[in-house]
Amino acid sequence: MRCPWGGIVDEKEFLETRAIKQRDGTYGIVPRIPGGIATPEMLRRIADVAEKYGCAAIKLTGAQRMALVGLKEEDVDKAWEELGIKPAAADQLCVRSIKLCPGNTFCRFGLQDSVGLGLALDERYHGLELPSKFKIGVSGCPNSCPEPVVKDLGFMGTKKGFTCYVGGTAGRKPRLGEPIAEGLDKGQALELAEKVIEHYRTNAKKGKRLGSYIDSIGGVEQLKKLVL
Repeated sequence: MRCPWGGIVDEKEFLETRAIKQRDGTYGIVPRIPGGIATPEMLRRIADVAEKYGCAAIKLTGAQRMALVGLKEEDVDKAWEELGIKPAAADQLCVRSIKLCPGNTFCRFGLQDSVGLGLALDERYHGLELPSKFKIGVSGCPNSCPEPVVKDLGFMGTKKGFTCYVGGTAGRKPRLGEPIAEGLDKGQALELAEKVIEHYRTNAKKGKRLGSYIDSIGGVEQLKKLVL
């Protein structure tokens, strides 16, 4: 059986990739909403499905997604079919949904196009299997609402372009990402993201977050030599 973002899995694994088991034995499903930007029609469908199948709640997640929680296992397939939306990569060792702010598309403080860069990154990498979970944040200004410095890979907009940070995490052992490049335009940011992600995918051991991998090779200066 093929999972929603590629690859072959057995039936049990397939259930786990498109539904997350909850504490009470029910399931939660997480539709993919790139950048947290939804249409009214999409929101109506989500609300209708949640109501029809008796969801306990529609939870706005920290990754700018919506989780429909409290589904019975036998309703998971029907809920996905009626939603007509692909699942988000919410609980796997892969690139999770990219978190982004309105940037200069909508926000009066925005200096760079975080929406354009963030959606391009989401389209390229969402669900890409990696040695560990991998989070990306893109902010349009130094206010850093999507928290790029505590993401595995982050881009912060400045007057001169995007600054790229690597190795951050807000997990059990919090650490700030370190800058490896400044003044990037959208194309340069995408090119650098490709180099960092591909190097990490190819070289890191399973279960090792990017920050830990950077430590294992001697620090951020060594990573810069390898990817810049």
